[in-house]
Amino acid sequence: MSDLEQEPSSAAGLFGDRIDVARAFTAALSREGEERGLIGPLELPRLWTRHILNSAIAAPLFHGSVADIGSGAGLPGLVLAIARPDVQWTLIEPMERRVTWLNEQVEALDLSNVVVLRARAEDVRPPEGFDVVTARAVSALRTLIPLTAPLVRDGGELTLLKGMNAANEIDAAQKQIKKFRLSDVRVEVLGEGVIPETTRVIRARVR
Repeated sequence: MSDLEQEPSSAAGLFGDRIDVARAFTAALSREGEERGLIGPLELPRLWTRHILNSAIAAPLFHGSVADIGSGAGLPGLVLAIARPDVQWTLIEPMERRVTWLNEQVEALDLSNVVVLRARAEDVRPPEGFDVVTARAVSALRTLIPLTAPLVRDGGELTLLKGMNAANEIDAAQKQIKKFRLSDVRVEVLGEGVIPETTRVIRARVR
């Protein structure tokens, strides 16, 4: 079994007085993640850098009520909920074993700002919509827009954590961008000079 990556020095700055909660979650994920099919066998040596900090760096972008689509291991939803206790989070995940894990962590970490919903994104239709909808490593943007945009209130935002091909994904999703009335679609690069690997976020307004 690989060793868990040592906590990077930037972690405490990103989580502030919530760093102990972030450490507890990371430790739990490192202990149980591979066995429970939440993370792959090669992720432990880069768990902090590739997953925890990659999610946490986006925390300032969120406000109000947020839905995380396909929460899985809790990346980014649980990490962001730890970093932003002032924001209300709904974690939407269809797979029962992952929902069990998410609920266990919400209880263990005393995250009173989190609701876990076992559902597919396309089956969720909140009456008022969410202020922001996010997702990380779920699917290509052209597939993701029809799943996420309908959950956003009029004037709300999509804030999607993406990889190196984010700009190309926007180019490939022009049809869906028009259909779902997205505006100000852009890529923002977060964490330069702060964390070892920068995070790319696709942001858009939904009208």
